[in-house]
Amino acid sequence: MPDSPFVYVAYIATTPERLWQALTDGAFTAQYWLGRRITSEWHEGASVRHVRDDGGVDWVGEVLRYEPFSLLSYTFHMQISEAHKADAPSRLTFEIEPFDTVVKLTFMHDLLEDAPATRETTRYGWPAIISSMKSLLETGAALPFQRFGFGPSRPA
Repeated sequence: MPDSPFVYVAYIATTPERLWQALTDGAFTAQYWLGRRITSEWHEGASVRHVRDDGGVDWVGEVLRYEPFSLLSYTFHMQISEAHKADAPSRLTFEIEPFDTVVKLTFMHDLLEDAPATRETTRYGWPAIISSMKSLLETGAALPFQRFGFGPSRPA
């Protein structure tokens, strides 16, 4: 359905502090998100940017909720094309909960009703990005993606 949120739950063998770092530290995001670095001053109302190696910006947003090690939420407005720029901003929310000996991450991308280009672009990418982050946290190696949402690259 076009206006239903995307929700993804992952159980990760890590700590809430390390998962928080994976979500908020640009050097960390670059390891699992195709070299992209998240940048922000990380407080409610602060801007958030997702920056490529060439300095270009994939998306921008504003921090809505910032509760270290438990909850992070920000708006998400893609900048990769005119169609994406014309979309209304959507929202990303990351809930972190200790769960026995692991951490439960609940990721939600919502407010997509007025963001059709963003919905189409991100609907396959989020599982790949979150899986790559999980792999990096658990094994020290991100998944070998060359692009988002299309699966791992294969040898020629």
